[in-house]
Amino acid sequence: MADPPHILVIDDDAELCELLAELLGQEGYAVESARDAISGLARAQEGPFTLVVLDVMLPGLNGFEVLTRLRRSSRVPVLMLTARGEDVDRIVGLEMGADDYLPKPFNPRELVARVRALHRRASHAVAAAAPGPSAAEAQNVLTVDDLEVFPAARRVRVRGEEVRLTTAEYDLIEVLVRQAGAVVSREDLARRVLGRRLAAYDRGIDMHVSNLRRKLGPGPSGSERIKTVRNAGYILAREGA
Repeated sequence: MADPPHILVIDDDAELCELLAELLGQEGYAVESARDAISGLARAQEGPFTLVVLDVMLPGLNGFEVLTRLRRSSRVPVLMLTARGEDVDRIVGLEMGADDYLPKPFNPRELVARVRALHRRASHAVAAAAPGPSAAEAQNVLTVDDLEVFPAARRVRVRGEEVRLTTAEYDLIEVLVRQAGAVVSREDLARRVLGRRLAAYDRGIDMHVSNLRRKLGPGPSGSERIKTVRNAGYILAREGA
């Protein structure tokens, strides 16, 4: 029998940790809690975990510093818990490599839904990373100008150089590449990339697009690779089209 998916919760709120352990346990997850940043970071680095739930406000190191250090060695999906109304926390967390965020206080069932969506994406990533014939991988490459996306291995290259992406960033660029030259709405991207409906004032997709622009750089001629279409969504441009 396969081991259950293992989730690490890093939060100093003991009651919340217990509640999440109960709720996620009912969903078939094994949950481990860490009540401070140092021990939480150590456990996350030791792993392996399916997913990490990380609070921004922690004693000692804050959640941003934990995420920064974790991203040096791991691409485990991270769901950040931020303070209600603190938009800057959400933006900074996504810029630093978080896959999604949820403001406190939150409906525990909403967190379970977010965890399920991240777990599904992470499971696809793990399956894709399994060794496979390189020839088959090359045959399935999606190419737009100097950008190459390898769905079988969930790899991305620009001008032949590997680009490290988070799970959400990869899912986003694959959607845009498959629909290159066409506008994809923010609502559609939220559903296909984050596994949920787009909420009011939700900046998650926008920040992932911003991160992709920074990591992928401009197109071959220096033009913007991912363009914003006002009141419509985003488009991966093809040069010369």
